[in-house]
Amino acid sequence: MSVNNSVNGTPNTEVLDSPFLKILIQQIRGQDTYGVYRNWSNELILKPFVVTKQKKREISLEGEVDLITQARIMAFFRAVAAGIEQETGLISQVVIDLSHEGFGWALVFSGRLLLAMKTLRDAHRFGFDSLEKLAEEGENFVQKGIDLAKRFPEVGKL
Repeated sequence: MSVNNSVNGTPNTEVLDSPFLKILIQQIRGQDTYGVYRNWSNELILKPFVVTKQKKREISLEGEVDLITQARIMAFFRAVAAGIEQETGLISQVVIDLSHEGFGWALVFSGRLLLAMKTLRDAHRFGFDSLEKLAEEGENFVQKGIDLAKRFPEVGKL
């Protein structure tokens, strides 16, 4: 692997400075028990999350959702939970229920409080148009979860 292992040769540092993307990278690196991502740039680690519309059309919906895609979905929602947890102090958990056809739910909760929920459809094609969209979507989930946690703190502590 080369020293400059960025996606396009010129990493966009403004986007990579997004608080959500930093948390997402931290979650992915934290799950890397064999040190595969040790020498990878942050942009290269995030590259699988960017799936263009053309690429989505090429992905078949037949068969099981592959394990790599499932791990990407889990990493995204774990990053949402970690972002909420950092801001509120409430321990947040993630549950992903995904059928073999790619339909299901992603839930982020704390105590008895549901902080974030996403209906998953065509999970085979999970991804975002750009790193900017990834950061924006993640930050929206985190902010809405923080707002709920602040509105109902007693429920989050049950």
